Amino acid sequence: MPDTLKTLIAAVDAADSSARLLEAVQDLANAADVGAVPTLIAALSYNNPGAAVAAVDGLIKIGEPAVPALLDQLDRHNYTARAWAIRALAGIGDPRGLTTLLGAATADFAMSVRRAAARGLGTLNWPQFPADELEMAQAEALDALLFVCDDEEWVVRYAAVTGLQALAAAIWHSQPDWRTPILAKLEQLGTQDPIWAVRARVWWAQQQLQQLPEPPTSVGAEPIHEVIANWRSTLENLYRRKSQERPLPEGDPRRFRDLAASMTVPLPEA
Repeated sequence: MPDTLKTLIAAVDAADSSARLLEAVQDLANAADVGAVPTLIAALSYNNPGAAVAAVDGLIKIGEPAVPALLDQLDRHNYTARAWAIRALAGIGDPRGLTTLLGAATADFAMSVRRAAARGLGTLNWPQFPADELEMAQAEALDALLFVCDDEEWVVRYAAVTGLQALAAAIWHSQPDWRTPILAKLEQLGTQDPIWAVRARVWWAQQQLQQLPEPPTSVGAEPIHEVIANWRSTLENLYRRKSQERPLPEGDPRRFRDLAASMTVPLPEA
């Protein structure tokens, strides 16, 4: 480990005030060195939101090399640290984070975790997925986002709309038939959601999607009624899973571990 990195890490460990901790974590994050990953992950659990934001930014700068440690060290007990880690995974967008984001968005008891995961599901780095797994991965993300659009917390629904818009833009040409359930869900939220902030976000998403060019007509595409039927069937399965998961005690990792395992998309190891 370079001496400079050792000095930066030592400064984080020695910080004796919130201000000094924030400054030390920012300096370490700016180094964007993979050797800083364990210390940056540890900073996610400190009672210092500014330091956590800086740590998330640093982990995103480091990118893919930080993913294995984020997945291995995801805090199952500290929901605040878990939310920050999910934000980092979402910001990196690595395919290896898909299963974790799916489980966190649909079954985690903490709304801050569900919100971060829902936003991240729409902004994964889709070009990094293997070509033969991309469609399945995007379908799972779509199903999860449509489900989370009905979350009981409005901030989670808001994030789900953001993720849904991003995913729609990504599949606009490759999966034109998927636009039907997406636009239908946005229309429902835009007219029925009780929170005006959610409605406003929906209207913005609708405006942005209307500006996207029309996709080319595909030959031999699956009939749209079959697409809708499959979508509804998947949503029903997700509702059943959620009803099975939610009765568990708050904080129980099985709430999202079992769901994630059932939705796993095999991805190549790094």
